[in-house]
Amino acid sequence: MQSPVTVEKLNPRALRLTPAPSFFDAIEHLKGVQVITPSLGFKVINARGFTNTTNVRFAQLVDGVDNQAPHIGGPIGNVLGPSDLDISSVEVVPGTASALYGLNAINGLANFQTKNPFSSEGLSVRQQTGLNHLRDPNVKTLGAGSSPEKIYSETSVRYAKVLLADKLAFKVNATYLRAYDWVANDQTDLNPNGNATTGLFGADNPAPDQVNRYGNESSDRSTLTLGGKQYSVARTGYDERDLVDYNLKTLKADAAVHYRFRPGAELAYTYRVAGFDNVYQRSNRFRLQDYRLQQHALTLTTPVVQARAYLTRENTGQSYNLRSMGENIDRSFKPDAQWNADYTAAWNAAVAAGQPVPTAHASARTAADAGRLQPGTEAFAQRLSELQGINNWDQGAALRVRADLLHGETQVNLAEALRRGGHILPTKLDLLAGADHRTYIVVPDGNYFINPNPGKDPLADNLTYSKTGGFVQAGGRLLGERLRLTATLRADKNDYFDTKFNPRFTAVFSPTPQQNFRVSYQSGYRFPSLFEGFSNVNSGQVKRIGGLRVMSDGVFENSYLRTSIDAFNNAVTAAINANTSSATAAQKRQQAIAQNQSMLVKNPYTYLKPEYIRSFEVGYKAAFGTAGRLLLDVDFYYNSYRDFIAQVEAYVPQTAAGVALSTGSDLNTIATALNARSGQARYRLWTNSQSQVYNYGGSAGLRYEVARGYLLGANTTYTRLDRTENGDGLEDGFNTPRWTYNLSLASENAYRNLGFGLNYRWQQGYYSQTFLVNGNVPAYGTLDAQLSYAVPAAPVRFKLGASNVLNNYYVSYLGGPSVGGLYYLAVTYSVL
Repeated sequence: MQSPVTVEKLNPRALRLTPAPSFFDAIEHLKGVQVITPSLGFKVINARGFTNTTNVRFAQLVDGVDNQAPHIGGPIGNVLGPSDLDISSVEVVPGTASALYGLNAINGLANFQTKNPFSSEGLSVRQQTGLNHLRDPNVKTLGAGSSPEKIYSETSVRYAKVLLADKLAFKVNATYLRAYDWVANDQTDLNPNGNATTGLFGADNPAPDQVNRYGNESSDRSTLTLGGKQYSVARTGYDERDLVDYNLKTLKADAAVHYRFRPGAELAYTYRVAGFDNVYQRSNRFRLQDYRLQQHALTLTTPVVQARAYLTRENTGQSYNLRSMGENIDRSFKPDAQWNADYTAAWNAAVAAGQPVPTAHASARTAADAGRLQPGTEAFAQRLSELQGINNWDQGAALRVRADLLHGETQVNLAEALRRGGHILPTKLDLLAGADHRTYIVVPDGNYFINPNPGKDPLADNLTYSKTGGFVQAGGRLLGERLRLTATLRADKNDYFDTKFNPRFTAVFSPTPQQNFRVSYQSGYRFPSLFEGFSNVNSGQVKRIGGLRVMSDGVFENSYLRTSIDAFNNAVTAAINANTSSATAAQKRQQAIAQNQSMLVKNPYTYLKPEYIRSFEVGYKAAFGTAGRLLLDVDFYYNSYRDFIAQVEAYVPQTAAGVALSTGSDLNTIATALNARSGQARYRLWTNSQSQVYNYGGSAGLRYEVARGYLLGANTTYTRLDRTENGDGLEDGFNTPRWTYNLSLASENAYRNLGFGLNYRWQQGYYSQTFLVNGNVPAYGTLDAQLSYAVPAAPVRFKLGASNVLNNYYVSYLGGPSVGGLYYLAVTYSVL
């Protein structure tokens, strides 16, 4: 009630009443929270705008321990988190929390609290069985009469026991999930005007780029001169569902030993491990296969000191990039040069035989693709397996990363320590101090990561990336403890960057214990993740490199924006196709280059800096009525962002021998080089947007407990992009609906141990910008429902429910999968 910032919570009762299949799914029903779904087993939590599929701006903790996958910089859903049997509560802090946590939590954080074995003993078993993909047109079936429905199964076990007269306790958990993932099959063409100068559109366009078809992207196109005109022609590529096994499985377990020195003083060691298959999305979509995460954590809790140390280890197993897989299955069947030659010959033959130009393109593709590997065949599966093991995305598709995260932190209640030491300190004064250190350790794989530091072997020496920080906080209670003021200052020093300071000031005024007004101001920094700073990926004939100078020295200064190069080459093509003179093809090309070379734009961006946010928030929380049956919570915030970490694609012109041309070279020489694929050294660089971006929003929530235990709830969230100054288009997409709301009604015992829960969620349509595709996401609403029954004479509870019970398929962002209904029956058996 008296928190100085907005805090949303799922308590044990709310977790029992939720109709969502799991506690993690129930987070989407909280006020101010947005969840997107790249996969059934990989949901991404965010708050207050600028969502993406790998949200490194939102921290996810389990008992205060960060559970991110180190190289990704964010968590993979809940694969390393607790099971539904072990979850005690969930707290979500929407908005920046960097001043205290320093974990790049500039959009917020979620902390999952698990059950303590001292207070929650016994054996629990939970079996959840269900169905999804009802009437799903995206699922490939075996033939006429077969149905797309798939089985969903999750089995969880928990056991906890207290030993040694309340001094020693332990618990163990295990969960095994099997399911069939949601399918991404958006066939919208991202390049509908690729051949506008020749009048070929729609099905006649020989260079389509469907959203969820891989191998026909921009780097997989060639410009072919056919019949005196230039055409953009793409390789054929493969649908996502041809390249990925959508069968999911997750096997995760954890064990913890707790030792209690005395009441309030406890030491705990926890080990977590997970092995899983999944689908993940960054710039491209990935099949995560045999992926392994494990974590060791040691936590000390006393009235004066809280300290943690943990190690997280990551191994990507047999995972692979779906785009690279599609590209290289095509290229391993026939290299681009040979395919283009066959296409050209077949097109010329078709036109000579009298076929119209569009039909000739279709005939040419059929001829060039003759013998191409077909999905579902043994040869196709064998090739996919071979490419899955090649760790170079220009030739294969493997994702091979091994990385560790080593973290230590401590927080000291200085006021309590001084009082216990006999010092006279007013009880109305609070003093806290904390410090933390984090180091990422990466084993170079030669493709995704190398060690770029001088004096280090790029492949033999591990890459390290570290941060050290700390904070002090002082607070006091005034006006008869009705006013609480706090001030916090945090400092962080990250490798490759100067020390950054984050202040926070908060005030809470409580005229009565039931009414609380809050206001806060704070700032926060986000330092580049491992991938943003150090990536080194050969990806579809484009080199994706980190934005730190140690990775990309010289590239920024000598490159030209790909957007300007594309516009320049389109103009050259249009000029050549419009030239009806008797000049030779080479002369027409040089004339067109000279006419349009001024369109080329030098790369104006430079090396990475941390992102920065300033946030102002006000709120009001109050309880009304007998025993606070009506709870109201309202908040409003205003944020400003600068230096968004983003990607820019820029090409360095080069000679035929592969020697880079500097931006001081003759412009005609540069333009001639950039007009040909062989004259381009292509890069995708991590850099900072030059935009200053402002957004604001608010939320309001009501919860009312009526007679006989019925619980009514309603909340709404408004999120608005205010304005963008000096906008350059590199700022992250806002990717957030302006309006969302949730309505709920539930009871644990509506009639003779029979309970129920209903939740309806609606969100407005919004404009989505991701690395994969831009466009409008339609509005959608989903109804979740459950019936529960607790057997009076046995420790058994049944829960029959469904998420999206009406089975209205929707996408939460463009390029992602279609999400339908999931229908389940959960049976829980607990013995204390």
